[in-house]
Amino acid sequence: MSKALVVDDSKAIRMILTRTLKELGFEVREAANGREALEVIAVEQHAVTLVLADWNMPEVNGLELLRRLREIRDQCAPIVVMVTSETDVDKMMIALEAGANEYVMKPFTKDILIEKLQLAGIRT
Repeated sequence: MSKALVVDDSKAIRMILTRTLKELGFEVREAANGREALEVIAVEQHAVTLVLADWNMPEVNGLELLRRLREIRDQCAPIVVMVTSETDVDKMMIALEAGANEYVMKPFTKDILIEKLQLAGIRT
């Protein structure tokens, strides 16, 4: 079973994403910010294959998390999908240039999330 990490400071969003990923067959870990996510990644090593991350979070934001993941996990890098309320096209381009595999704008539907996961290379 593949492992996913859901990173969002909103508990409600984490619950929605976690439920969807579990329905798709993932074992899911959660983190409320990028700092917690990096701690999970350090413990899980290369087991986490998918990260869904919000942009705007306290302590370490999603863009900084993405950049750190790309620095430390370059050979076995997880797929990273930004799931965020940042709707500015410039922000989307920044995230994609930093190494995000896909970008989902909130609010989203389950179908949109699944479509973006498929575009990122996740079989659903």
